[in-house]
Amino acid sequence: MLNFMKTDLIMLTKYPLRWMILLGVSCLACAEVDLKSNPKRVADPVSSHWLVMDQSAGEQVGDVTTWDIHPNESGKYVVQILFDKGVSFAAKDGVPQKAHMIVAGAKSTEALKPNYAFGDMVAFEFKKSVSFNRSGKYKLSVSSDLPFSKVRLLPHHSNRIGSGKYHQQWRSMHESEAKQSGLRWFKEARFGMFIHWGIYSQASGVWKGTKIEQSPYAGPRVAEWLMSTFRIPRDEYAQLAKDFNPDASFAKNIAALAKKTGMKYVVVTAKHHDGFALFDSQSSDFDIADASPYEGDLIKELYDACLEVGVEFGVYYSHGNDWRDGSDGNVASVQKKHDKLGIYTHKQGKNTWDPSPNDYDHYLETKAYPQVRELLALLPKLRLIWFDGDGFITEEQAFDFYKMIYEINPQVVVNRRVGYQFGDYLDAGDNVIPGADVNLAKHWETCGTANNSWGYKAHDEDWKSTQELLYYFIDIVSKGGNYLLNIGPDGAGEVPASCVKHFHEVGAWVDKNSEAIFGTTRWSIPHEGGSESLLSGTGSRAHHGFSREFTQEDFWFSARDNKVYVMSLVKPKGEVRVLSLGQSVGKISSVRVLGDDSAVSWSQKAGALVLDLSEVSIGEHGYALEVLLDQGE
Repeated sequence: MLNFMKTDLIMLTKYPLRWMILLGVSCLACAEVDLKSNPKRVADPVSSHWLVMDQSAGEQVGDVTTWDIHPNESGKYVVQILFDKGVSFAAKDGVPQKAHMIVAGAKSTEALKPNYAFGDMVAFEFKKSVSFNRSGKYKLSVSSDLPFSKVRLLPHHSNRIGSGKYHQQWRSMHESEAKQSGLRWFKEARFGMFIHWGIYSQASGVWKGTKIEQSPYAGPRVAEWLMSTFRIPRDEYAQLAKDFNPDASFAKNIAALAKKTGMKYVVVTAKHHDGFALFDSQSSDFDIADASPYEGDLIKELYDACLEVGVEFGVYYSHGNDWRDGSDGNVASVQKKHDKLGIYTHKQGKNTWDPSPNDYDHYLETKAYPQVRELLALLPKLRLIWFDGDGFITEEQAFDFYKMIYEINPQVVVNRRVGYQFGDYLDAGDNVIPGADVNLAKHWETCGTANNSWGYKAHDEDWKSTQELLYYFIDIVSKGGNYLLNIGPDGAGEVPASCVKHFHEVGAWVDKNSEAIFGTTRWSIPHEGGSESLLSGTGSRAHHGFSREFTQEDFWFSARDNKVYVMSLVKPKGEVRVLSLGQSVGKISSVRVLGDDSAVSWSQKAGALVLDLSEVSIGEHGYALEVLLDQGE
């Protein structure tokens, strides 16, 4: 769907004037920094994120060279070894020559090969990336079977680091009362519905009889990436719109499903990477009004239906990637610069098979910016814009999107994928849940799928169970985040029955235990019991499945004022012990089971809160407790 790489999270370092952004593309210019002669960062805001060390500047112990390094930004980096052009990488006696690297807890031994040639140098890049969670001092150790001249530490192509040029302007908008009002709503909302829907839903994950998993081309195997993964020409793909005619009941049905599931907001793909708009756009005829037989505006109808049932509304908009009108996504221009620097150009999501004849800036000025303005005008009570695919937009262009939205409706919340440091909140990544020990600089959200695809894929029946979905949800709540759970309606706008069933069951749990979820904050202890079963990406869950067994020793916590909420996913048997609520946390005044008026037998021991819940009616998916701590006089 979105960024198909596991994303790292954004941290606030000791530099108070810069948010550390970890997603995007690699920098486009570089001036090498020789740490031996100039240990300070150069003034250029891009090249200052590169560290380049002479081999002779490091400490030699045997064949290992070690440098003290001090990255000035958090994030994900790659390590390159630079060799003089002409060096032979050929195996010796059939054994590949190798390089070794140790830094920041990461170790890697890999076969040497020439990844990039530039100028009079050849670069080898370790496949294993390294992450720095905060600015600090590290040791980087490298050894190689071949003599080398330099080692470079560069931001990973998914680690877009801004210059800081627009930070103060962004910060004044982000910290305004209007924006903070929008963020207060968002933080309390907790639970939303993501909807991936478009003309690709007509194809249901199959093109000309071939499932997307069997496409001969590399690319994501999720249904909404059909055009890219099969490299379908623009005009041929556009034929899907001629049969896209959803049932008129779709809006009320989906709004009702969101409401029954307990969701507080909906985010729908107003325009995905394929460039097709689900609203009547004045900036493009590749939209629901001009290219399909449907008579209406899908976005406006869903907006009205959601507001009618009390569900707030947001839109997804792919601003950086547009396979219909976005030329080649600016990839040729960027790659020309990258090749001269010996760095990787990430082409995924860029139309290199049939690009539109206009240039990239023309696309932004005549389609992307205008369509965002149209959505803001069409939807005056819009709550958020969920950008995706920032691609190769510049820092200035990303800032222009944020500023434009603020000037039209300052309460609209913007996600971090607008680019660089300009989002109002973070996302952990597609189907990624951060560990309990991760400290985040801003409020965050995880977007997740109900099966393994975002858009409708008829042959994907691997639906997450009700318990699995509830686990992800309460784990996210316990860590202070939001959960944006996706549906992929078919071409008629219908949601698969299995998905609906699980959503209804989730909704029943949420309705009964809503006090533990909405408007709560993270408690000092997120979870006790078994180890975390973290989501680490769409592909990871699809490949490995989910097999965790929950016990009555597993609890997740949230808080509000002097109340601590304790959430469980199982029906208890016998005595229940909550270890985190022993006497050390303070005196407990009362305990009750949410959604049940039955008296609870409990006592607070030195090492645990001990309960007898045998007289309480508890369903198969567990329960939640409200524990009131005595605040004293």
